[in-house]
Amino acid sequence: MHYIILPSELVGFTNRTTEIVKTVSNREMYLLKGELTSSADDCLCPLCGSSMHIHDRCEASLRHLCFGNRLSCLKFSKLRYLCPRCGHSHMQRVPFQAQGHRISCELLSYTRDLLAYGFTNKEVAYITGLGKNTVKDIDLRRLQEKYTVDGQRLIKPEKQARFLGVDEFKLHDGHKYAVVIIDMETGHILWLAHGKKKATVYSFIEHVGKEWMEGVEAVATDMNSDFQEAFEERCPHVRIVFDFFHITKNFNDKAVSEIRKDEMRRLIIEGDLEAAKSLRRSKYILTSSRRTLARKDQEAQNGKVLRKGSTLFDREPVVRREGQLARYEQLISQNKLLFTLDLIKEKLCDAYKLTDGSSMETAINEIIDLCCETDNKHLLWFSKLLGNHIKGITAHATYPISTGKVEGINNKILSPAFYNPQLSSEATNGVPRKRLAT
Repeated sequence: MHYIILPSELVGFTNRTTEIVKTVSNREMYLLKGELTSSADDCLCPLCGSSMHIHDRCEASLRHLCFGNRLSCLKFSKLRYLCPRCGHSHMQRVPFQAQGHRISCELLSYTRDLLAYGFTNKEVAYITGLGKNTVKDIDLRRLQEKYTVDGQRLIKPEKQARFLGVDEFKLHDGHKYAVVIIDMETGHILWLAHGKKKATVYSFIEHVGKEWMEGVEAVATDMNSDFQEAFEERCPHVRIVFDFFHITKNFNDKAVSEIRKDEMRRLIIEGDLEAAKSLRRSKYILTSSRRTLARKDQEAQNGKVLRKGSTLFDREPVVRREGQLARYEQLISQNKLLFTLDLIKEKLCDAYKLTDGSSMETAINEIIDLCCETDNKHLLWFSKLLGNHIKGITAHATYPISTGKVEGINNKILSPAFYNPQLSSEATNGVPRKRLAT
C-alpha cells in the first residue's frame, strides 16, 4: 500500500493523506482523505441567528477528477449543527459538491464537457468512473439547459433549413410510433415527437413558425399521405419529394415479390416443375440491381467469407457464391413478365438520374404505360401508385434529396429519453448530435 499527498485544489477542503486503493471494477483510485473548512454561515442559525453547536458528524465521500488513468475520491467528515434556542439543525455545507450528485463540481463540469464534445455515455462513464445512470442524468440536464426554456419549452432553431427530411419509426414495443424531422443539409435533428399523424407535423410548424417555414423549399418523405397532406395544407409552397428508395421498395415488395409467387403457382399448375423450381429462393436476386449482383459475384471471386467456421461447434465456413448475375439473366430470359420487371427497374433507375422535371415526368409516364400494357394486377397497382404520386416523384429532378439520412438517424435512436418531445430539438442550435443513443 502506497501513501502520497496530492493537492485537491478545492476551496474549502484540506487534503491530509492520499491512499491508492482498488475499486470494485479493479481500477486504481486515489483516496484523498481530509477535512472541510467550516464557514461562519454554518455556525449561525438561519432562523433565529443564534450560534449553533456541533451535534453530530458523519463520513462523506465525493468522486473527484481523474489523475491520469486513476480515479479519485474525496473522503471527509461532515458536521451536523444544532441550534439550542429554536432546535433547528442542518448539515455542514460542502461548497464544492455538485447539486444533486455525490461528485465534485469540477467532475460535473468535466463530464459535461466530454458529453458536449461527442463522447458516448458509455465512454464518459468509463473515463470518469461514474455510473451510467449518473452520466445519463447529467446529460439529460445538460440537454434541457441547452435546448429548452425552463426545462419545458423548446427553443426555436437558430439556423434556417432549406430542405427537411421526415420519417416515422417504431418505438421499442413495436405498437407506438415517433416522428423525426431533420435538416437535410446538416443532419441536425429539429423535431422528435410521439405519433405518426398530421398532428406531429402541425406541432413542428407551430413550433418553428410560419416565417421560418417560408425558407423551406422541399421535404423528403416516404409515401405516408399524412405527412404529405400536412405540409401541403399548412405550407403549400414546400415541394414534397419521394425518393428512389421508397419507390423501389414498393415495387419490389408489392410487384416483384408477388409476381414471382404467381409465376411459381402458374408453372406448377401447368406442370412445368423445373421452371417453377428455378424460381425458388430467387427473391433476393430478382429484387436486386445488376450492379449489386455484379458486386456480389466479384466478392465471391475474391473468396469473401460470410460466416467463419468453428472447430468447436463443427461448423464449416460459409463463403459467397458466384453466378448470381448469370442466374438473374437466365430467369428473365425464360419469363416475359420477369423481363418486363427488369425493364421497369432499369427505367426507374434512369428516371431518377434526370435533372429536368418534364423529362422525368415523361419517363415516369412511359413506365406507367408499360405497366398498363402487361394487364398484370400487381403492375397495375404500381402504375396507379406512380400516377398518384407523380408530382412528388418528379420533384426529385429539381430537389435531389432522399430520406436516407433520416433512416440512418432512426437506426441510432435507441434511448427512451429521446422519445420525449421536450428533448426533440437536440440539434436546434446548429450543434450536431454525434451520440443519439444514451
